[in-house]
Amino acid sequence: MYSSITRRVASTILAFGILSAPAFAQELRYAHVGSEGDIQTRFATEAAAGIDEATGGDVTVQVFPASQLGGVAEMVDGVRLGSISMGHHDFASLARIVPDVAVFNAPFIYRDAAQALAATDPNTSPALQQINAKLIEEGGVRIIGRIYRGARHISSNFEVKSPADLKDKPFRAVPLDLWVSMVKGFGATPTPVEVAELPTALMTGLVVGQENPLTMISANKLYEVQSHVAMTGHMHSVLAVFINEDVWQGLSDDNRAKITKALDEKAADSLRWAQESEAGLVDELKKNGMTVITEAEGLDMDAFRAPVLDQIRKDFPDFAPYIEQIAAVK
Repeated sequence: MYSSITRRVASTILAFGILSAPAFAQELRYAHVGSEGDIQTRFATEAAAGIDEATGGDVTVQVFPASQLGGVAEMVDGVRLGSISMGHHDFASLARIVPDVAVFNAPFIYRDAAQALAATDPNTSPALQQINAKLIEEGGVRIIGRIYRGARHISSNFEVKSPADLKDKPFRAVPLDLWVSMVKGFGATPTPVEVAELPTALMTGLVVGQENPLTMISANKLYEVQSHVAMTGHMHSVLAVFINEDVWQGLSDDNRAKITKALDEKAADSLRWAQESEAGLVDELKKNGMTVITEAEGLDMDAFRAPVLDQIRKDFPDFAPYIEQIAAVK
C-alpha cells in the first residue's frame, strides 16, 4: 500500500523542488532505459520538446536516457517517491505495484499494432482505466501515455523455427515475471538480464538468444553477437508513460490537458515510426549478416502461440477478464 507517510514525504520533496524552482516553470525529470537510436529515445526527446512548446514553457522536461538514473526497478521506485517525476517502460515494470498491469504486455493478445495502441489509451481503455485507478491508490503512480515500439521478435545465434529449437537453452528474459513466463512457453530456460547488460550476456554465452523489436536489435548492434532473427511478432511492444501522482496533481488542469495531448500525438507518431522502419530494418539486419526467418522460411507460429498462451493462462489466471476487454477494443 502506498502509505500516507510515503505520500507526505514525496509531497514534501515535490513542494521543496517547486518552491526552489523559478515560479514561472516546473521542471519534470523524465527517466528511461532506452539507448540512442531506439524509438523510445526519440519519443522521450520529442515529447519533452512538445510539452515545453504546448505549455509555453510553464512545464519543462529534462530527459535522462540509457539508465542514467538507474535500471528499471530504480526508475519505478524513483517515480513512486517523486525523486524522478516520470518515466516509461513496459507496462509490466509496474507489476510490483499492481500485478495485473502486466496484462498489457502479454504475448499474442492484440490483433495488430493499431489495436494495441487503442487498447492502451489511458483516456479510453476500460481495462487500463481500472488498473490505473489501482496504480494511483496503491503506488501513487499514474499512466498518462504510451509508446508503440514495434513487434518483438526472437534473435539467436542459431536457427529458430519452433520452440523445439529453444528447448532448455538459456534465453534472456526481461527481469519481470511476465517475461519469465513467456520464455518458459518458448521452451527455453529464462535467464533474467537487464538491457544494459544484454550485449555482454549474448557475447559471453550467458544467454544464447533474446527477443526485442527490430529497432532495439539494430540500435544495440546485436547483429554483432547474433546470427538469426525469427519474425515471431509474439508481442506488440507498448510501453507505459507514467508519472508520480503528486507531481501530476501539482500541475494545473490546463497543463495536464496539454501534456496528455502532446503524449497522445507522440504515441500516434511512434506507431508510424515503427511501421515505416520495419522493412528497412529487416534489410539492414540482412546486410549486417543476419538470417531472417519468416513463416515462408518455415517459422511455425502456431507452435509458439499455443504453449506461450497456455503458460500465461497458468501463471496469470487473473488476466482473463482484462484480456476480454482488450479483445473488445476496436
